Formats: sequence, C-alpha cells, structure tokens
Amino acid sequence: MTVHGVAGRTVLVAGATSTVGLAAMGALVRAGAHVVAAGRSAARLEPLAALGARVEEIDLTDEGAVTALAAQLHADGIAVDGVLHLVGGWRGGGGIAGQTEADYRLLEASFTALRHVSRAFDADLAGSPAGRLAIVSSTVVDRPLAGGASYAAVKAASEAWVRAAAQGYAKQARDAGEPLRAAAVIFRVTSLAGLEEAVADAFVGLWEAGAPANGAIVAIGEGTA
Repeated sequence: MTVHGVAGRTVLVAGATSTVGLAAMGALVRAGAHVVAAGRSAARLEPLAALGARVEEIDLTDEGAVTALAAQLHADGIAVDGVLHLVGGWRGGGGIAGQTEADYRLLEASFTALRHVSRAFDADLAGSPAGRLAIVSSTVVDRPLAGGASYAAVKAASEAWVRAAAQGYAKQARDAGEPLRAAAVIFRVTSLAGLEEAVADAFVGLWEAGAPANGAIVAIGEGTA
C-alpha cells in the first residue's frame, strides 16, 4: 500500500473542540491536511476556524444531521480521507450498583456518534487512496473496574465497531480484487491527559510509511497496553 503522507488529504475531526481535538487540528494543518472540524459549540469552534479548518456546528448524535453533513461536503466536491473520532466523556463511581442509566446514556453518546459518522463516510474512506478511521479508547477495555463499568462497556463497544469497520474495508478490497488502501485503528491510553500531542502525532502518522495495520490496537503513553 503506497501512502505519501496526509498532505492534501481531507480529514474530519469529530468532536474537535476538546484539548486533543485542538492538538490534532494543529498537527494536521502543519502536515498540510485539509481539516473539517465538527463539534457542538460554535464559540469553541472559532479557534479552529482561525487555524484554517472548515468548521461545522453539529450534534453528531443526530443521524440526520450527520447524513446531511456528508451530503453537503459531497455537494461541495469534498470526499473525506480520514476520520478521527474524539467524541467522549467520563462518568463513574459507586461500583456496579452506582452505574446509573443517566450516566450510561451520556457516555453512550460517543458510541452513537461513532456509528453515525463511520456509516456516513464509509464509502469515502473505503474509496480513498488512503482512508483512515481512528478512535481514542482506553486500557479499561482490558481491565474494567466496577466503578467504571459503563465507561468500559461503551469503549469496548466502540472498539468492536472499529474492528468491524476494519474487516469491512478488507472485505471490500478483496471482493473488488484491489489492494487494501483503508485502515481502521484504535488508539488506547490509560489517561488522555498529557497525551494529546502524542495522539495527534499518532493520527497524522497513520498516513506515513510503516503505519499500523488495518485493525491495529496502538498503545500510546507509558503504561498502556
């Protein structure tokens, strides 16, 4: 698979207004990528627009809104080569009995957004000369704790979805008799705090020679697994 970096490619950062979203935006722009930054808050998207991103104020848990975004980008002649999914959050504590439905529903929104975005841009990623889908997950998937059971469950579901996307890319390429050009990758961290730049650099690195294979789980930061 021949890849020549992310320069000139279009990348959608979903949930772009977080600290890691800002880091990813900076790394992508410095590498020469075109960025579509999607998030709920117009005010928090403004700094990304100032850096050169096309910003889209959107609720990514709204399937219709995500479908409309994909249609608008296509109407504007834009096909997406990469998706970095950063919609997330944390709620926990209280053991199994303390895992409230309200907390779970809040956490589940990240998985809902992932499903909507990956479906809406599946054809783009599979058809790109170098399509890339990545999420930031957690080592709690392998070591779940009772106080974070809901969080771990959502992360595990998200990982399963991305691995299924990886299988889908491989099958589409195989059925078409073409080389595999797309890759879905999971980044795992113990804690994201302090690793924002490392995650951003790892994502940009998915277009470089020697990048992780389709379906890979990549540990980022000391103590990850």
